[in-house]
Amino acid sequence: MLPIHEIIKTLESVAPLALQESYDNAGLLVGDPEKRVNAALLTVDVTEDVVEEAVQKGTGLIIAHHPVIFSGIKKITGGNYVERILAQAIRNEIAIYAAHTNLDAAPGGVNAKISEKLGLTGCRVLQPLTGRLKKLVTFIPVDAADKVKKAILDAGAGHIGNYDYCGFSLNGSGSFRGNDQAHPFVGKKGQVHHENEIRFETIFPAWKQNTILEALMDAHPYEEVAFDVYPLENSYQTTGMGMVGKLPELLAENQFLQLLKNQFHTGCIKHTAFTGKKISRVAVCGGAGASLLPLAIQAKADAFVSGDFKYHQFFDADNKILIADIGHFESEQFTKELFFELLVKKFPKFALRFSEVKTNPVNYY
Repeated sequence: MLPIHEIIKTLESVAPLALQESYDNAGLLVGDPEKRVNAALLTVDVTEDVVEEAVQKGTGLIIAHHPVIFSGIKKITGGNYVERILAQAIRNEIAIYAAHTNLDAAPGGVNAKISEKLGLTGCRVLQPLTGRLKKLVTFIPVDAADKVKKAILDAGAGHIGNYDYCGFSLNGSGSFRGNDQAHPFVGKKGQVHHENEIRFETIFPAWKQNTILEALMDAHPYEEVAFDVYPLENSYQTTGMGMVGKLPELLAENQFLQLLKNQFHTGCIKHTAFTGKKISRVAVCGGAGASLLPLAIQAKADAFVSGDFKYHQFFDADNKILIADIGHFESEQFTKELFFELLVKKFPKFALRFSEVKTNPVNYY
């Protein structure tokens, strides 16, 4: 059995809540994080049938992609499906956790899984997040530089694209004077001391700031550690919404649509008129991705795969790109696989069960 907070820690090490959109409500929605459970049920949506399935299978935790709670709950009287689900889960001591837009935006997340299913190569994020990076600058005595830098980088700083341990060092001279209450690592109280130091700077995701600063403080020999943290406007190239990559081979438009039908198990795809071009470069976005269409066109994609396109949004293709609306659920159905892959690596003996309930509310006749 595992405490729920340990499972959450693993999920959020890949898809931290800081990546979710402002409107979202990812995280632990029902349950005690300290409770120990013997299994988790993996699903896209939480419905009454899914909660009942968890009860029948003895599963103390449901891990879902879509949060069952999006807006404020003022009462739980069973007046709608959300209230009934919450009451049912609480009554049966079933915890509910959701990883939604944070998993969409995470490296290796929902859009990476879609790209994998299509065999896309050379993938990059279509809309990288901005304002999520910071820069740390600190000053370290030369003899301690390697130890302190390693601690900072091991804590999660210094990642740029496919590279880690990224940083810059510059030699210089630092000065300080301790008062009567000081306990200086070098130098004497009341005297100005000059020390050969390394100016070290590196970048890090904003949500890792506390962890990285704790590592800095623990490893640094000085009583008072000098450091600066700067917000950056740089795009975080490995996180964000949507993805674009290349098919392994050119496909005619009808062949591409058939590929989508086969890979996403759907017999119905809404699409724009054929452009007459072969499909090579493909943009994707799980869920409702119509807002990313201009970026897909800008990326010179031949096709854009997503869900929930409205009638007038199909006109925006303007014969420049093939829009393929495969459906919201269909684009996110493999989220269950993501949960499994993330957790089985960390907890190979923990029971992970795929929900067998059909939760897609959209039916086709």
